[in-house]
Amino acid sequence: MIAGLGNPGPRYQATRHNAGFWFADAVAGERGGRFKSSARFHGELCEVAADGRSCWILKPDVFMNRSGQAVAALAGFYKIPVEQILVVHDELDLPAGTVRLKRGGGNGGHNGLRSITESMGSGNFARLRIGIGHPGQRDLVTDYVLTRPSQEDRRAIEEAIAAAMAIMPEILSGSLERAMHKLHTK
Repeated sequence: MIAGLGNPGPRYQATRHNAGFWFADAVAGERGGRFKSSARFHGELCEVAADGRSCWILKPDVFMNRSGQAVAALAGFYKIPVEQILVVHDELDLPAGTVRLKRGGGNGGHNGLRSITESMGSGNFARLRIGIGHPGQRDLVTDYVLTRPSQEDRRAIEEAIAAAMAIMPEILSGSLERAMHKLHTK
């Protein structure tokens, strides 16, 4: 499963916090997938072929701090182990245009990651962290993530998404270490 995180609705569509949705759309588009609304799984869902198997792509239609509700519903129904989940999210601690892949870790204050970890009972899922930069002051973070990036930052984020798309064959085949090596040594 690939879970792209964001907030639902047109108000948030172009905001930094929706970088995970942007990535999910890119993967689905490249593989001919079409999202359909699913009340059962609290989000938009599509199925694509990946290395001879099915891969579910999920965009929760609940707010970020409840993302775990959607991820756990889909994982539970299809019996997807937490180790086979890739969560794609915006990352304040990385400059815009940077993308990093890792397995497990803390939530770093990210409410979507916190919700998924709580709902799944484990944080041992893979994370694709798309850098959006930081506003410089902690009290500006909420407004920052919920606004549109500058044109320069948007281009940088799109380039990061393209770099991550290039390693999707490795991720989808389960070769996370090889994907990390390719992504991080560019």
